[in-house]
Amino acid sequence: MGRILAIDYGQKRVGIAVSDELQIIATGLTTVETKKCIDFLKEYCSKENVSCFVVGEAKHLNNTPSESAKYIEPFVGLLKKTFPNISVARVDERFTSKMAFQTMIDSGLKKKQRQNKALIDTISATIILQTYMSMSEMGR
Repeated sequence: MGRILAIDYGQKRVGIAVSDELQIIATGLTTVETKKCIDFLKEYCSKENVSCFVVGEAKHLNNTPSESAKYIEPFVGLLKKTFPNISVARVDERFTSKMAFQTMIDSGLKKKQRQNKALIDTISATIILQTYMSMSEMGR
């Protein structure tokens, strides 16, 4: 069984989270510049067994694609083309940034630390991964 790697795609930064090999624990990995994301993933996948990418799906409250979907969809296409042997799943990412921010507050981070957008992106990716893993577990 390979790791599951979750991606919170943004125009400037990409938050990345990963599961353990048994797909039990979701952990924030890093945040990378968007333009360096594919190179980062190539490097990571050359060292680790990744069985699935999970990419956040940006939607409005009425379930229609948000403005960021026009940037995410081409990335998903590139991901599938670059890694044809790794499946790509999508997870609704509505509210992940708010949940990430609340997580930072709940964990006692100071205001200055909560302004770290890269940390928010990594936590958001972790929430996307946890959501996917919970949904997969319910389907078993």
